[in-house]
Formats: sequence, structure tokens, C-alpha cells
Amino acid sequence: MLKISDITFAIEGRPLFEGATATIPTGHKVGLVGPNGAGKTTLFKLIRGEYALESGEISLPQRARIGGVAQEVPSSSTSLLDTVLSADTERAALMAEAEAATDPHRIAEIQTRLTDIDAWSAEGRASAILKGLGFDAEAQRRPCSDFSGGWRMRVALAGVLFAQPDLLLLDEPTNYLDLEGALWLEQYLIRYPHTVIVISHDRDLLNRAVGAILHLEGRKLTLYQGGYDTFAKTRALKREAQAAAAKKQEARRAHLQSFVDRFKAKATKAAQAQSRVKMLEKMVPITAPEEAAKQVFTFPAPEQLSPPIIALDGAAVGYGGAPILRRLNLRIDQDDRIALLGRNGEGKSTLSKLLAGKLEVCDGKIARSSKLRIGYFAQHQVDELDLGATPLLHLQRILPEEAQSKLRARLAGFGLGADQAETVVGKLSGGQKARLSLLLATWDAPHLLILDEPTNHLDIESREALVEALTEYSGAVILVSHDMHLLSLVVDRLWLVKGGAVAPYGGDLEAYRAELLAGGDEDKPRAAPKDKPAKPSREAITGLRSEVRKCEDRVNKLAEMLEKLDAILADPALYEPGRAADAEKWMKKHAEAREAMTRAEALWMEALEALEGAEQG
Repeated sequence: MLKISDITFAIEGRPLFEGATATIPTGHKVGLVGPNGAGKTTLFKLIRGEYALESGEISLPQRARIGGVAQEVPSSSTSLLDTVLSADTERAALMAEAEAATDPHRIAEIQTRLTDIDAWSAEGRASAILKGLGFDAEAQRRPCSDFSGGWRMRVALAGVLFAQPDLLLLDEPTNYLDLEGALWLEQYLIRYPHTVIVISHDRDLLNRAVGAILHLEGRKLTLYQGGYDTFAKTRALKREAQAAAAKKQEARRAHLQSFVDRFKAKATKAAQAQSRVKMLEKMVPITAPEEAAKQVFTFPAPEQLSPPIIALDGAAVGYGGAPILRRLNLRIDQDDRIALLGRNGEGKSTLSKLLAGKLEVCDGKIARSSKLRIGYFAQHQVDELDLGATPLLHLQRILPEEAQSKLRARLAGFGLGADQAETVVGKLSGGQKARLSLLLATWDAPHLLILDEPTNHLDIESREALVEALTEYSGAVILVSHDMHLLSLVVDRLWLVKGGAVAPYGGDLEAYRAELLAGGDEDKPRAAPKDKPAKPSREAITGLRSEVRKCEDRVNKLAEMLEKLDAILADPALYEPGRAADAEKWMKKHAEAREAMTRAEALWMEALEALEGAEQG
């Protein structure tokens, strides 16, 4: 159990925690949320003992191991697999000692302990984690120095997951993952055998992988049971109740003050007036909750162009060698909202660069509207900002003739106020840098906006603001993202990038998610070639259709069950004193139903694929 008891802490005179208290039971999965700059990462450092508390206490069971992701894995000649294996320091030390030990008793102790910690399956477990995070068998044998910083961050994540600490602290773990890696991590955390606290702005992860939300606001900690959506509903109800109580108290205070003002000078009423003065003094003020500043993005509207704005005819693209993508026959109109799906390395970023004009075709044709303006945002562009220049200077460089007041208005339209406008980029937060990069990609009202992982470093409120801006935007959108919530609200077309080709995806996002969780065709062992099977009988096809209906019914029933459980968990009365056991019971039922839904969706997809194969056989 992790106990945070009445802690107080400040950085450079700015208080981050004042009498904050929370208890995380052993084995619970918790999402840590709060405004940017509230102190979420600082809380992790306090738990690890990197900072000393001013007052209060943070306690864990004796000998509990705390693990978190290092800022970066060194660029070494050690292979990825060996780097991950070395993260389990006990196993590594025992294996090294076993090589040199000569005392039979000590050798026996070492072998017993190695068996206890399942050391002999370690390589398989480490390999499975690396594969889930996007590294195939060949990549796992390559040295860390072969990979960029973002990929080495995945190796660091793999290392801490492999070590399986008793308390796992993860700070924005999906920032360097693609959709496949994010879904894999979500499932891994659901099954993780120990306590997890994860700082994340990924709404799906916070709904599926955790059973409680620890909210940091106003220098206090509050634990809410349930996923993020349940937390948001419960918090909204609490805020409404607090606002109503504050309004009622203000009316009561005004009434008492009115009596005092009217009768304090009258001898016959003096005692009563004095009594009301004492009542006013004893009244503990109830403060109405402050409304958080609404996050905004303002994308300028482009003029309309004749369709199509881009057309590809038999196009191929690559980087000088064999083409990465071939025989591309695609069309984009200005009202398109397209998500690019596909496993890592299939060519999503290559296609994005081709459409953005960063790459040229090596075969075939690509035709663009003569007046077409394209806005392109990729995560690396955030890292390429001039760290010594202010956001205002960044804009002045591309719009030297525009009045400073208009430049500041543009910055304000992306949530960068007067203070941030004059702050050098090196001192801005990751979210503020991302906002500046989005502004630089859209300042000239592009007809096509290509966004490659735009939500990294953006908090949940900023992600919702981005959804609103993209919904209102009158240009075309090409989106690559691991944020399923964003994709589901913005896009209406899906393109699958796979095997060097790009084609419309036949299912929806939930079907794609289920397909990824089921492993996909390339993860299944290939059977030896056989003679073409006979076409299934009518009875067999009827049986498959029946199985599909059963699977669909099961998914629908689980969806209804989850909806009811969400309603139960959203009821504030469940969290009143003395009902902890009830809350824990319903939270456990919700987690079981959520896991059952994942299995049911996978079985439904398998049944659909079997039926489709039989009908086409």
C-alpha cells in the first residue's frame, strides 16, 4: 500500500502540495491527472525520494521496488534484448555470480533463486515486451546506437516493464508509441501483477487500463474510483454541488449582513445584531470552484478549391532504393477526414511526407491543385523549434509585415498568452511547444492539414480543443495518431497502409482495434501449403452465421452491462464514508466486464473473418 500523508512541498517558493493525502491499495492501477504544471511529475520524484518533503510522509512496504522509465537509454553497442534483460538487476547479478561461484552451497542458493524469479524464461518475456512495443526479432539483436532517441525511449519502457517493480510509475508512456504500441501497453497494464500509477492524457488508456483516478488540483489529491469518464462525471457533480453550496452560503451571509447593517445602531436590536456578527465570523467560507480556462485552437478557414485537391495515379515513393509504397491510386477532396492506419514501419509517415511535398514520386504521377496550401505537423518539428527565440519572434520571421498586435492575437488563438509570447521556447512546456508548432503549420489557412501524432504533450483539455478546431475546420485532414478517442471524433474515412500498398479499410476503428488485439494475420503461424479446400457446405455456413450472431449478442449484452456499471460508479453516494467496500466491489465488477468485452470483441472478429472466408470460398 502506498500512503501519502499530509504532505507539503514547494519548488522555488511556488507551493505544489499543501496537506495532500491519498492512499493507493496494493495492486491497484491508478491514473494521475491534473492541470499542466500542477506537480504530477514532482509527485513521482517525491515518491522515489529524489526530493525531500517539507512536511508529511510518503510510506511504502519495506523493500518495495519502485520503477520508472529513465529519461533515455544510452546510445551503446549493447543489443536491445540484452539492454532489457539487464534491467532486472537481481537476475543480472545472480547470472554473473553463477559464472564465477565455486562454493556448492552458494551455487545451489543461486540456482534456487533463479528458479524462483523465473530467470530461465526471461529472454522470451523480454522479447515479447520488445515485440509489443514495435521491435521485431531482427531489431532486437541490433545495438541501441542504431536507434533514435524516441525509439530508445521505447527500450527504456520495455526495461522497466520487464523488471516488474512493486510500484510502477509511468509518466506519459504513450508519447513515443504508435497506435499498435499504445494498445499493447494498455493490455499489458491491465494484466500487470503489481501497483501502477500512470500520468497520461490518453483518454482511452485511462478508461480501459486503470480502475481509479488520482486527481491533483489546488495542491490537494483526491482519489476517484472508476476510469476517466466516470471521474469526469463524478467531479462535475461535485463541482455543481460545491457551486450551489457557495451560492446558498453567499445568500445567507448577505441576509445576516443586511440585518446587522439595519439594526446595529438600535438599542433594542443591538444584542441580536451582535449575535449575527458572531454567526458571520464563525461561518467557514465555501468557495465556488474556479472555472478552468478553456483551451482553444483557432484554425483560419481556407477558400474552397475544385476537387480533387490531390490525385495519385500509379505513384510510387521511397528514399532512393526500392519503393516503400507502390501503385498508389488515391484521391483527396477538401472535405475529407482520413486516418492512416497500419503497423509501425509500413509507411504511414512516408505517405504523409509524399502528400506534404516533402518527398517526390519515383514512379507514376501525383497532381496537386495549383493553389493548394498544405499544413504539415510532425512530432519532430516540436524538437526543431528555435529554443532561444520567443513564440512572437517565430511568427515575426514568417510574417515580418504583420503588426505585432495581430501576431499576439494569433498566438492567443492557440492558447499562448502574453507571458508565453515573450518566453523563449526552451522554457515553455511540451504542450506549449506543440501549440506553437500547430500555429506555424496552420498560419496561412492550409487547404490540407497533415497531422502526424499531434497530441503528444497535449493535456486532455487541449486534445478536446483540438477536436473542436478540427471539426470546425473547412479543409481536408490526414491524421496519424495513437489517440483512438481523437480518431473516433474527427475522421470519417480509414486508409490502411500495409504491404507497400494503401487501400480503404473495410471496418471501423473498433474493428481495427479488435484486429490488433487479436494479433493480426502476420502474428499467426503460417500453415504448410495444402490443396485448395472444398467449399464449405450450406450447413457449415449457417453454423458460422449463428456463431457470429451469438458473439454479437454477447458484445451487446456486455456493452449494456458496462453502461449500467458506469452509472453505478458515477453515483457520488457510492463514495460516501463507510461505503469503501461497496465501491471496491463495483470497481472490480467493472474491470471484469471490461476485460470480458475485450475477449468478446476478439471472438466476434474471428467469427466474422471465418464467415467471410467461408462465403468467399
